[in-house]
Amino acid sequence: MVPVAKGWAGNSINAVVFRKNSLVTYKDIQFIAFYSPEGRLTLGKRKINSTKWEVVETAFPGNVRDAHNSISIMADGDGYLHVSWDHHGNALNYAHSLTPLSLQLTDRTPMTGLNETNVTYPEFYKMPDGNLIFLYRDGQSGKGNLVMNRYDVKKKTWKQMHSNLIDGEGRHNAYWQACVDKTGVFHISWVWRSSPDVASNHDLLYARSSDGGVSWEKSTGEKYYLPINAANAEFAFRIKPNSELINQTSMTTDEAGNPFIVSYWRTGDSDIPQYHVVFNSGNAWQELNSGFRKTSFTLSGAGTKRIPISRPQILVRGKGDKALVELLFRDAERADKVSRAICDDISQNKWEISDLTDAGVGAWEPSFDTELWRNKKQLNIFVQKVEQIDGEGLAHHPAEMVYVLETK
Repeated sequence: MVPVAKGWAGNSINAVVFRKNSLVTYKDIQFIAFYSPEGRLTLGKRKINSTKWEVVETAFPGNVRDAHNSISIMADGDGYLHVSWDHHGNALNYAHSLTPLSLQLTDRTPMTGLNETNVTYPEFYKMPDGNLIFLYRDGQSGKGNLVMNRYDVKKKTWKQMHSNLIDGEGRHNAYWQACVDKTGVFHISWVWRSSPDVASNHDLLYARSSDGGVSWEKSTGEKYYLPINAANAEFAFRIKPNSELINQTSMTTDEAGNPFIVSYWRTGDSDIPQYHVVFNSGNAWQELNSGFRKTSFTLSGAGTKRIPISRPQILVRGKGDKALVELLFRDAERADKVSRAICDDISQNKWEISDLTDAGVGAWEPSFDTELWRNKKQLNIFVQKVEQIDGEGLAHHPAEMVYVLETK
């Protein structure tokens, strides 16, 4: 556990699962972002495996009273750091570093100037050519569309690729997770939500693009007519409303580029939500119920919830039906520690559970350095003990140390 600096911990804003990313490595330099105890956007960097951080508190404030307003960062192919922060249905906040590997940012600036007034859930993804993809929701819970921008690292300009890649049609919106595989195929999966109530989450859908996000297809190779909507979307797995299905988890691919998606929900014959892995090894969608949880809970209502388990992250080694799958999570059953579950042969569905911290981390959810994992198979995890009051409440909790957990 490598300490960085203290950060805001009165809710889970620094430790929500949908940060893309909280940590990111370019060559041998790792960047980190979080809100300071006073709620300012804070950046840091170090050489990989060093314990010495350079930390800079920027001039940009964030509304840390709302845990949706997380910070996402990514380094492009030239080493410029891109940052987006403080969004829950408001105008785009975006800046980039003045020079490669710098922590000094430009002023707040637009990307494309299109559909940038009602932004939520900013996420960066790096392509193999060094260009970036930026995703965000335009609209609100239950009525939103997915916007996709692309950054050209040579021209240093953003272009809007889709103003409405996944169309909620004014009746629902997609809560997504995405990843880029080693060949540059962009994968995206999502659940539909029909209202601000989390209990209305249902179904798990899928699409992919092999041309950097221009055109999209199903896992079968069938082309999508855009925008993707409820009528033409491919079902990866059907899940009914009121199944305790959570939104915005994570996905990855195996070494052959096959998608692996993780979420949690409960099946019709149980009142215990379990972590489920939905994957496609090239022939058909399959589902794996991890089954190791013992306690029940229910999900309903709006705002950020105080839930006894975290949304999970997924990592995969190997390929196909024999792949090794690793889940990162937190569970009150395990005293809210940072935990991992490993299934070294998914055809057997046997899970080994262990804890990576000695102490609990409150309402923390996992995020990790995706680029360091992709390039060097080193797993560095953002860890901070945070609290979260149900329904967007605010805890009277002091600042807590931000750590990077380095795993072997």
